[in-house]
Amino acid sequence: MSALLTTEQAAQRLCLGTNTLEKYRVFGNGPTFVKLGRSVRYTEADLDDWVAARRLTSTSEEVRS
Repeated sequence: MSALLTTEQAAQRLCLGTNTLEKYRVFGNGPTFVKLGRSVRYTEADLDDWVAARRLTSTSEEVRS
């Protein structure tokens, strides 16, 4: 397994705010995460997969969840 990143580290890697990433978790449209007790962690592979699923070639395309 790749390294586990904190919410802050994941947000920085994605160029997002931590609040944005936290909201994505609540609504279920963010990257897959791991829950360890009360801690939330992300793998680099899951972040990469989430970004890849949002690649578009036109502004008229819709993002696939």
